[in-house]
Amino acid sequence: MCSIMGYCGRGALLSVFKEGFERTISRGPDDSRIIELEGGILGFHRLAIMGLTPEGMQPFELDGSYVVCNGEIYGFAQERERLMGKGYTFQSDSDCEILLPMYREYGTEMFAKLDAEFACIIYDGKTGEFIAARDPIGIRPLYYGYDKDGVIIFASEAKNLVGLAEKIMPFPPGCYYQNGEFITYRDIAKVKKVSEDDLATACRKIHDKLVQGVEKRLVADAKVGFLLSGGLDSSLVCAIAAKKSEKPIKTFAIGMSEDAIDLKYAKMVADYIGSEHQEIYMTPDEVINSLEEVIKILGTFDITTIRASMGMYLLCKAIHEQTDIRVLLTGEISDELFGYKYTDFAPSAQAFQEESQKRIRELHMYDVLRADRCISVNSLEARVPFGDLDFVEYVLSLDPEMKLNKYGKGKYLLRKAFEGDYLPYEILWREKAAFSDAVGHSMVDYLKEYAQKQYSDEEFEAKCQKYEHARPFTKESLLYREIFEKYYPHQSQMVVDFWMPNKEWEGCDVDDPSARVLANYGDSGK
Repeated sequence: MCSIMGYCGRGALLSVFKEGFERTISRGPDDSRIIELEGGILGFHRLAIMGLTPEGMQPFELDGSYVVCNGEIYGFAQERERLMGKGYTFQSDSDCEILLPMYREYGTEMFAKLDAEFACIIYDGKTGEFIAARDPIGIRPLYYGYDKDGVIIFASEAKNLVGLAEKIMPFPPGCYYQNGEFITYRDIAKVKKVSEDDLATACRKIHDKLVQGVEKRLVADAKVGFLLSGGLDSSLVCAIAAKKSEKPIKTFAIGMSEDAIDLKYAKMVADYIGSEHQEIYMTPDEVINSLEEVIKILGTFDITTIRASMGMYLLCKAIHEQTDIRVLLTGEISDELFGYKYTDFAPSAQAFQEESQKRIRELHMYDVLRADRCISVNSLEARVPFGDLDFVEYVLSLDPEMKLNKYGKGKYLLRKAFEGDYLPYEILWREKAAFSDAVGHSMVDYLKEYAQKQYSDEEFEAKCQKYEHARPFTKESLLYREIFEKYYPHQSQMVVDFWMPNKEWEGCDVDDPSARVLANYGDSGK
């Protein structure tokens, strides 16, 4: 990960800019640079992943234009070759050095050409304007706000903008900003044409596209590791990587010290694929003592996101402290494509599809945010193979009838696609367990019990009334909201609502986001 920031106008105090920018130095601890331009300020904190030499440091410059980018651009070597054929020269092996030549060649049409997880800010030296853009899923973070003079400021995280902008909002994924407007260059959730592929063809393409998505994310000049929960999604990523790697891959899992559900499954996968596996245990005290720090890091009040972040944050902290790994591959985004426990209740194929599209468009505020913050605050980089643009676009294009759980097992297409020798049968066809549950049911129970002790029933009722947007509805949600407001006062609109099952569906009108409360949870917790 890296951190970027841009003040897109004149009159900013450099000291104020620096103060805000320093809040995300953990995203890029290797080097930092702030440059003052005629029309504003750009800042960059570097975590060296590609092109590890000093020449890979940003901002990159080309004839008076500058760029800062937090991203991974896949297939950049081929584009660089094309650009060299047009006379461009390059000083580093950094993938992001191709951006300014691409901008010169294609203008803002370049963004739709990128196969990338990225957020960038460009200063056009010829026009004096700033242009910013973000990848179509929003895997890399970017926020914006306006200062008291109406000047727009962009930054990797909301915490950079606290005190600088009155209202902070997430930069919309799949958009670029130019001349005061946000313009959509790719709506990844919009299906242009429904695929007519049959089940066998769909499974073959799902297999091939996910393999390609993992393969391209293995390319790094820094060391790569893998988060392995023991669930289907992370296990598949690890299994594919193990097949594609010459040496054993390094996998990491975490669970509660007393009732970790998934550690045994993670070890089963690790033994099967031959990975170098490390287990981390967390205690109830660690969970409670880390809660405020995790909410501060995340910049959210959402219950699901916070619960699922506890284990991920502590695991990434251990990886940072105990290893020299710099890049982590994770299993996010599969649920939103193939379904989750609550989507078994979808009343129709169309309802399933609409829910999937909605979730993909909102992911940047929830699971994707969780993965980014938990990993980046520990000076690591997240890569998300299930978020590969070609893969996402294809799965969303499939006839939603095929994705409904008509097979007695959720995510049937994904499981069927990887039958063979990728994973043990009992892992490939195992019931889904939410990460916040799978690290041990006791973790969520401890959090709820802790929150219960913070307020009397009268206090709870009174304090909830203070909030109009996303009003807390349990003592746990109130506790999280109060901690959130401490660090991000009056910024709740950064998150659209609580990440919960669709309450309009029969069987989903629940007051807790855990799949444990759904009637179909079944054997997920065993």
